[in-house]
Amino acid sequence: MAGEITARQSKNSLLTIVAVVFAIVAAGVAGVVYLMSDWNAPTRVRDMPNPVAVTPENLALGQAVYRQKCAKCHGDAGDGKGEKAGDLSVMPTDFTNAHEMNGLKDGELFWRISVGHRPMPSYKSKLSEEERWEVVDFIRTFSK
Repeated sequence: MAGEITARQSKNSLLTIVAVVFAIVAAGVAGVVYLMSDWNAPTRVRDMPNPVAVTPENLALGQAVYRQKCAKCHGDAGDGKGEKAGDLSVMPTDFTNAHEMNGLKDGELFWRISVGHRPMPSYKSKLSEEERWEVVDFIRTFSK
């Protein structure tokens, strides 16, 4: 009887180890797939001009949407250090990084807001096209 319990315990321990190793490997594979996934806007979208004029009114509208939808992750200052940033699997973009932001066209930012990329949701159905362009204009204020 004692031998059966020891064999059963060994089998349970082995199954636990296999399950833990599987979970670690699965998480690693998921991370690699995420890092290799493409989040580059198609050329036709990337090169789209922003149809929303940069005016104080439009910047205020963009700021209101940003505060409601973006600031919790990207931060009030746009530095990627919002209250929820630490809970995410990927650090949010730092909009204050002028070097990085200057490398992104308005159309590309618009596309990223529209399609999302985990953990960031898509805002295509949550915000109007004009609101997304207004957010692009407001985001640009962080790196000036």
